[in-house]
Order: sequence, then C-alpha cells, then structure tokens
Amino acid sequence: MTDHEWNLDSLAVHAGREDLAGLGVHVPPIDLSSTYPLPDIESGGMSYDAMASGGGPTDGGPVYARLWNPTVARFEEGLARLEGTDTAVAFASGMAALTATVLAASSQGNGRHVVAVRPLYGGTDHILDAGLLGTEVTYCDAHEISSALRDDTCLIVLETPGNPTLQLVDLEAVTKAAAGRPVLVDNTFATPVLQNPAEFGVDLVLHSATKYLGGHGDVVAGVVATSAEWAAKIRPIRAITGGILHPLAGYLLHRGLATLPLRVRAQQENARQLADWLTTVSGVQTVYYPGLASCDPEGLVGRQMRGPGAMIALDLTGGYAHAAQMIKRLRLFTHAVSLGGVDSLIQHPAGLTHRIVAEDARPHPGIVRLSIGLEDVADLRADLEQAIGD
Repeated sequence: MTDHEWNLDSLAVHAGREDLAGLGVHVPPIDLSSTYPLPDIESGGMSYDAMASGGGPTDGGPVYARLWNPTVARFEEGLARLEGTDTAVAFASGMAALTATVLAASSQGNGRHVVAVRPLYGGTDHILDAGLLGTEVTYCDAHEISSALRDDTCLIVLETPGNPTLQLVDLEAVTKAAAGRPVLVDNTFATPVLQNPAEFGVDLVLHSATKYLGGHGDVVAGVVATSAEWAAKIRPIRAITGGILHPLAGYLLHRGLATLPLRVRAQQENARQLADWLTTVSGVQTVYYPGLASCDPEGLVGRQMRGPGAMIALDLTGGYAHAAQMIKRLRLFTHAVSLGGVDSLIQHPAGLTHRIVAEDARPHPGIVRLSIGLEDVADLRADLEQAIGD
C-alpha cells in the first residue's frame, strides 16, 4: 500500500511528515527565520521570482519568509492530502484566505461579479456586501444560482453546512449550475473528515483553520485547498499583500491535523445525542442540526457528508431575552465566538458574528449557536437543561 492509498486517519497522522526519518527527527521542525542567506545574486533572484509567481524555492533558497516557509508548507501539504487537492495555500486568517481568493478570481479578466449563497459567515457576507474588494455581489438561494449568473460572474461562494443555521447545499448540483464558473466552498464546519468538496467539482475549498483544524483555541489561520493552477494565482497575492501564516501557527495546525478525525467524530457523537434530546425540550422552538431528518430533506448526510458534524443551532421560544438568559446561566459552556475546539462554546449570531450582516439577512434574535466539545455528554446536557429553563 502506498501513502496515496492510506485512509484518512493514517493521512492525518503522517501527511507532511514522510521525510522526518531522513532528517533524523521524529517531530517536524519549526523554522522561524524571517530571512535566509543567499548563495549569490542570480540564484537568489531566480528563487524570488519562482516564489513570487506561485511556486516554491529553487536553488536560491526561501529568500524571505513572506514568500514561503517550510513549516507552513508542511501544514499545507497535510491539509491538501486530507482534502484530496493538488495543494493548499495557508494564510494568517480565514478572512485573509477569502480576500486573496476573491482577488485572484476577480483579477483574471473574467469580471467582478460574485454570486453568494446565504447563510454565510458574517465576515464573508459583509466583505462581499460592502464591496471592499471591488466586487459586486448577488445573494441567492442555492437553487437560484443559474438565474443569478451573469457574463461577468467570476466566482460562486457558499458554505455547507451554513453558518449559523447549518443549512446543507448539494455541491454536485451547484457545480452543474455554475456552468464552468469557479466555485468556492467554506468547509469549516464539516472539515475534511466529513466532507471533501473537491470530489464534487468544487475548485476552491476554504477553511477557517482557527476552528477544527487547530482544534484548541490557540491559533488564528485560514487555508484554501485547491488545484496547482489556482494556487499559482493565489500565492502571489498572499506574498504581495503579506497574509502569510506565521511558522508557529503552521506547526500548531499541522499538529492539530493528527487528531482531527478523532476529535471531530467524538464531538459529533456528543452533538448527535444532544440534538435528539433538544428536540424534546420545552423552551426550544427549533433545533437546527444536519443529523435531524427535518434539516436534511435532500439526504445529503451519507451521500455528500460522512456525518452531520458537531454544530447545533437553537431557536428559543422566548426570543432574544430567552437567549440572553440562557447564555448567562450556562456554567460548562463558554460564552465566546469561534468554534471547533475541544471545549463547548455558545454564542448569539445576530448579536456577534452576524451583527454586521444586512438586517434583512441577519439570523433571528432567538437563535443561539452551539459548538459541541469533548466534555462528558451527560454534563453538557445537564448544563443546557438548567440554562434553558421554562
């Protein structure tokens, strides 16, 4: 069996580490250099040109850390292997990754119009709506993509599961509707453990690596898994705009990949049990969770996703006041933005992550979003029960 035939759990542990024995080390080294000695002017210049145009270092070495870093490259390789793409490009944040990708798509002479499927993460929604990247956006439902396309459409942007209410989108249908336009899918909630959008023809797979990939709430990062062709368009933008990921963050993310499958599956099992129970709780009007039949009418869990994940959203009967009261009462859940860590979090999307979204697209004020962690599920249930109240 070759490494390309390894299953996901084996790839998570070994991808990007195959050369360690030859280096005489067991743990990947961290290269913190900001600059590198040059053998001579000519070879240094050639290496600079290679990296500035989207490649890796040549005989002239890495030259400068804004262009390339070996520790970050190990993480990129590992994530690309998990997503089944040629390569990946890592950034200092998920928004930096999104920005570079939108700029790459809109600077190729194919127009500046973006089609975006809501719901989206608040930052993504806002940067497109505000036109900060020089693009024009049309928001639509997933089934309306074909009618939203224009001659100058350069990119289609969506999330599945969507943030915050976990709507699922049929990726095979989207890539057909795209009619050759590039498609970017935010795969943060699903992770490569549960979904590989590239298998369905998606061109660009985005992650806020801060979340499940890092998994411990101690790193901020973003990454785009994609083809070599798209990477060659994105890397120069990263280099010139300075969105490079710090090597220490790259090391932490690469380490996080090794336990990603175990963490996601354990968190998912907790979430399954809690979601089923929450449908019976007085005070909860609606439970949004892809593992519930009502939230997956097209049967995408099992066909597109390998599981429903570990995110849950609740619409409380008492609206905003009920949400605020619940959050204040919780003891085991931490009230904080972000998600995907080993500990359980809760946040109010309309008041926090989505407060910058246009009012008519903002989540209902009674909705809270739960990121389920690795605590004992009985303890999580008891905490939610006492907090939701009557």
